[in-house]
Amino acid sequence: MPDLSRPYDVLVCGGGNAALCAAITARQHGASVILAEHAPKSMRGGNSRHTRNLRALHPAPTEVLTESYLEEEYWDDLLRVTGGKTDEALARMTIRASQHAPGFLKECGVVFQPSLSGTLSLSRTNAFFLGGGKALVNALYRTAEKLGVVILYDTEVQHLDARDGFFTEALVSHRGFPERIRAKAVVASSGGFQANRHWMRQYWGDAADNFQIRGTPYAQGRLLRDLLDQGAQEVGDPTQFHAVANDARAPMEDGGLAMRLDCVPFSVVVNERVERFYDEGEDTWPKRYAIWGRLIAQQPNQRAFAITDSQALHDYLPSVFPPIFADTIEELAGKLGLDAGKLAKVVADYNASVVPGGRFNGQKLDGCRTDGLTPPKSNWARRIDRPPFHAHPLRPGITFTFLGLRVNDRARVLMADGKPSANILASGEIMAGNILGQGYLAGFGMTIGTVFGRIAGEEAAKLARN
Repeated sequence: MPDLSRPYDVLVCGGGNAALCAAITARQHGASVILAEHAPKSMRGGNSRHTRNLRALHPAPTEVLTESYLEEEYWDDLLRVTGGKTDEALARMTIRASQHAPGFLKECGVVFQPSLSGTLSLSRTNAFFLGGGKALVNALYRTAEKLGVVILYDTEVQHLDARDGFFTEALVSHRGFPERIRAKAVVASSGGFQANRHWMRQYWGDAADNFQIRGTPYAQGRLLRDLLDQGAQEVGDPTQFHAVANDARAPMEDGGLAMRLDCVPFSVVVNERVERFYDEGEDTWPKRYAIWGRLIAQQPNQRAFAITDSQALHDYLPSVFPPIFADTIEELAGKLGLDAGKLAKVVADYNASVVPGGRFNGQKLDGCRTDGLTPPKSNWARRIDRPPFHAHPLRPGITFTFLGLRVNDRARVLMADGKPSANILASGEIMAGNILGQGYLAGFGMTIGTVFGRIAGEEAAKLARN
């Protein structure tokens, strides 16, 4: 049992990538560091356990990234998915700093690999972790332990004693027992509140009971709520979240990446009323895949169905649960519990609207579109007419919520009077709403966590010295 009677320089709350980057950086800058991870050791790492890459600026090819990916293109990609709901100064700072993120993680023992082919073709923009998020988390914990970071598992930070933005100690539950941890600075890196269904119901009502939580069930938002109640400025829309089209048969918590379905661009998607409700081919999947979770969340009973045929089976990553097959659209409707006549008409109307002569290319915007269909399908429109037909049932898979703590460029939490807190910092999903006001860009959450984790760790060590 670590000595909790002694004061530490820095307390890090959380156990994912952002928290670990903060803890390692603070320790590298000479601070004594204690990290409190809510989860048991077997589930350590928060949502980072389920990641696989981060998006990184690079002016030239690297060992794992092709061509180049420069600031203005990166910024334009972010601007498109957020619709301008972003702090440009913080966003551009993050983009520039992302160039050095892979190098820092590599120094911490993380191994990278070239991207794999498939729907998410990201060889030019995203650096992939060999072994995925769990390998990344394990490497960061090994590095933190070697540096002398004290790590507490099964430890929920329940309250920060912070008066007028000055933190003195934390009240925690360590393996079910109340404890206090004193420190000179604190870094909040404990994620969003997506696994707190009571809180989610405040914005979504009973629909929240149908949301699948893709990542950690420990993302209860307790520290976020505590700091907001103590006068920290909030940022982000509480109704917004990063969510994807998940397999409706997935577990309700901790299903991870494997439960996401990449079939949407090559399908027509209908709700329980057998109505299409959005353009399935609007943009490339890395930029637009995250809108589909929210779209499905707005449908009756939070359910939808992706309908396609044998032509599409090899266009997207295989699913964990097999597709539902049938020889006719009407038979498929029966297996899905949908109105057979309506589904047959939806598919027939779609087929009639597909503009002939296009050259289908599942790896990029191909211009294969519909004409006269509402909503349209702007790319990858191909007739659904080659049996066997198949379908995937969909539900919203929530990754993280966007409501968070407002911070400045040194990761210091801003208080109600607009001034930065004396010694409270934040990194990761708990502050991502500063940059991600809506939408999502593949790999960018890990970028925010790495960049702001490093900034918060350095700033916390500096504040502790002073």
